[in-house]
Amino acid sequence: MAQYQPDDNEYAADDYEMADYSEDLEDEYPNGGRGDADSESDDDYEAFPVGQITRPTDTSAAEARRGKDIQGIPWDRLNFTREKYRETRLEQYKNYENLPQIHDELNKVCKRTRKGGNFYEFYYNTRAVKPTIVHFQLRNLVWATSKHDVYLLSDYSVKHWSTISRKETEILNVAGAIVPSEVYPGNLEHGLQRVQISTMAVKDNLLVAGGFQGELICKFLDRSDVSYCSMLTYDENGITNAVEIYHSSSGANHFMTSSNDRGVRVFDTERFSLIGHFSFRWPVNHTSISPDKKLVLVVGDGAEGLLSDCQTGRTVATLEGHSDYSFASAWHPDGRIFATGNQDSTCRLWDVRNTKTSLEVLKGHLGAIRSIRFSSDGQFMAMAEPADFVHIYDTKDNYNKRQEIDFFGEIAGISVSPDAESIFIGVADRTYGSLLVYSRQHEYFYLDSLI
Repeated sequence: MAQYQPDDNEYAADDYEMADYSEDLEDEYPNGGRGDADSESDDDYEAFPVGQITRPTDTSAAEARRGKDIQGIPWDRLNFTREKYRETRLEQYKNYENLPQIHDELNKVCKRTRKGGNFYEFYYNTRAVKPTIVHFQLRNLVWATSKHDVYLLSDYSVKHWSTISRKETEILNVAGAIVPSEVYPGNLEHGLQRVQISTMAVKDNLLVAGGFQGELICKFLDRSDVSYCSMLTYDENGITNAVEIYHSSSGANHFMTSSNDRGVRVFDTERFSLIGHFSFRWPVNHTSISPDKKLVLVVGDGAEGLLSDCQTGRTVATLEGHSDYSFASAWHPDGRIFATGNQDSTCRLWDVRNTKTSLEVLKGHLGAIRSIRFSSDGQFMAMAEPADFVHIYDTKDNYNKRQEIDFFGEIAGISVSPDAESIFIGVADRTYGSLLVYSRQHEYFYLDSLI
């Protein structure tokens, strides 16, 4: 990830909010609007006129079928239609690029796909939780542990939300002092102070959060206190870019961190011991472990990607084709196909048996592909753009058919539940920030008669 600049955060957080269009409401309702757009207490009500302000409401599938906007946006009260606003977004949204792109040439190699799949159906949207983003290039801040349970970052808090109770619970608060309650080698005795969580992962009862200054925090979900916290690096640009929790080839639980100091570190989860540290030639933005635990897919601040040996960190293949920095990667469960997501607006699919060229190039609408997830059964791949669009591809149809989930707002992260039954999308928007839930569609076949 490129050196952080304060204006970069503003690029994503401020330029494309629904609140920016509240002026249209003020024209229509002279007494409308509730205070300054930057007022934290008023953010939820930016698009509502005085006299019509209510507590942000959730949207169910039944309400959506009756015509309610899934995000609760009152299009009938705005001076523009949803279609017009979509057109404006597509024209005006600025994709962030570290390297200049030749888009016409790129479009020539992209796969033509069929829109119209209905693999996952809208189930629920809750505005009770507010996903947030610390750095605009890092979008791995939503994690599902079941089809009913999801964890997300909201300001200085990691929260759990349940589709059953529809209630949120705070799991970790990092606004003040974070002091570990257990004794492990490397644990900071006096803990950490006020950490900005830049990335996180939740799996197997463990939450691992990485910080903007290189902090590392580990907490078991069934324990009230933090178990471990330390500094991954004291590098002045040591932001933690990604975390992955996985089972090693021996069956032990490990996690891997990717950092801007060009380092990839491997820890065990029993004693939180550092058991591996590999360095690469550029800041590492994301890594993914292959299903057989032999290879690690590494992407970062270079146009090329790498396949490296999981035990030694030695590069075994270089992946060439992208034209900007990459921030997303994922393996298909078959261990043969893997994907990389790049700021050149594409996701490339690769075959581990022949890495000289990518198999397919898939393109989004607005910009960078910042998150990629395969379903556990391998039937679907979801890829998220920086805002507004999540695309779901049918892998068994050779990625020819896709479902397009269309909404408004920056994407804090996407997650497919371990059983592949639900997809969760975190929408980071001051006014319409929410958590979108989609439920898998199934086709059931019954015998009408027995012969």
